[in-house]
Amino acid sequence: MKRILLTNDDGFESEGLRVLREGLKELGEVLTVAPTSEKSACGHSLTLTKPLRFVRIDDNFFRLDDGTPTDCVYLALNALYPKNQKPDLIISGINRGANMGEDITYSGTAAAAMEGALYDIPSMAVSQVCNSNCEKTEIEIGYDLALRTTLDLARRILEGDFPLKKRKFLNVNVPPIKPSLCKGYKITRAGYRLYANEAHLHRNPRGLEYWWLGLHPLRWKPNSNRDCDFEAIKEGYVSITPIKADLTAHEDIERLKSWIE
Repeated sequence: MKRILLTNDDGFESEGLRVLREGLKELGEVLTVAPTSEKSACGHSLTLTKPLRFVRIDDNFFRLDDGTPTDCVYLALNALYPKNQKPDLIISGINRGANMGEDITYSGTAAAAMEGALYDIPSMAVSQVCNSNCEKTEIEIGYDLALRTTLDLARRILEGDFPLKKRKFLNVNVPPIKPSLCKGYKITRAGYRLYANEAHLHRNPRGLEYWWLGLHPLRWKPNSNRDCDFEAIKEGYVSITPIKADLTAHEDIERLKSWIE
């Protein structure tokens, strides 16, 4: 039987995780280890300053007390799987909201898949892109298309092979549309995200200042090929982007050598 490790960054009670956990059972043995609370935008972070504890929710289902998605994968591989055994596939999702462009570097969802890739385990991050309101999207659209997409890609991996080399993972974003309206898959690059200042200053009832970070609208810099993840979602395609852990700007190495000399 194939072994699948499932996690997310929205927390163990999220609807996207529940839907995916149930759906994946037809493909193999599913071990779910998810954060206790939402860990969106925590990046590829490990918890080094305090102990972590598994809390059993159900058979093969644990929440990691105040752990990050990366903690979930790291500890599941080292504590819950027998020695010399590892899952055949790691899936992070279904995330509530997009993970495209440079947002991938912030994403706890993508980070969990990257952690799996560091162990040379086929891994993918799956995100349900929202309209202007994620709660409204979740109610009106649900996760039908995201689930179908994930199960299809998982089958291809488990019954065939993983299309990427070592230390790479698939970043999948699903458009906020009904399955019947989806145009299919599009292989994309990570887009050029445009950012703005969304830090909002407020005061509490005692007059003390505090800041609340908001969400940026999904704006990007288009290119002539129209081949990025943002464009694919806009056109009604599922975006599949190959991501690698190597962040080196290889094309700049010779220029940097000349500069430093």
